Amino acid sequence: MITLISVTHWIYAHEIFLVWLGTLSIVTLVLSLIVLPFLVAGIPEDYFLNQRQNPSDFRMQHPLLGIIFHIGKNTLGVVFVLAGTAMLVLPGQGLITIFIGISLLNFPGKRKLERFLVQLPGLLATINWMRSRTKHPPLIVPGHSEAAAKRNDHL
Repeated sequence: MITLISVTHWIYAHEIFLVWLGTLSIVTLVLSLIVLPFLVAGIPEDYFLNQRQNPSDFRMQHPLLGIIFHIGKNTLGVVFVLAGTAMLVLPGQGLITIFIGISLLNFPGKRKLERFLVQLPGLLATINWMRSRTKHPPLIVPGHSEAAAKRNDHL
């Protein structure tokens, strides 16, 4: 049986770890509140209507820069997915951060996973609320009725 004395002893033994965990928690919360609205606003409103995105002319003309961009984008995506996973138990917007991270990654089945995630209760409403705060139109999601969109706008 765990006693109060053993818990207190564990806390004192891991005090530095807990301070760093608390600091990381506060930093991720603040960064997510600052960065996520801009990333959400950057998603094209018809993102979920297109099956595939065409590579930009820039990446086609400069293949080396395209590879560097691809690696950087995927690295940032992994960081967002890991941070979002941590935010599921720490303060922050975990599901939205995971969603943004997945949208930055490239892997087979990405579109299907994104469509599943954006239809989770409240996620689309939160994303569209963030977009409205930055004066961007709501995302158009297949199978998401106009009535549901209006209901989500009032949340």
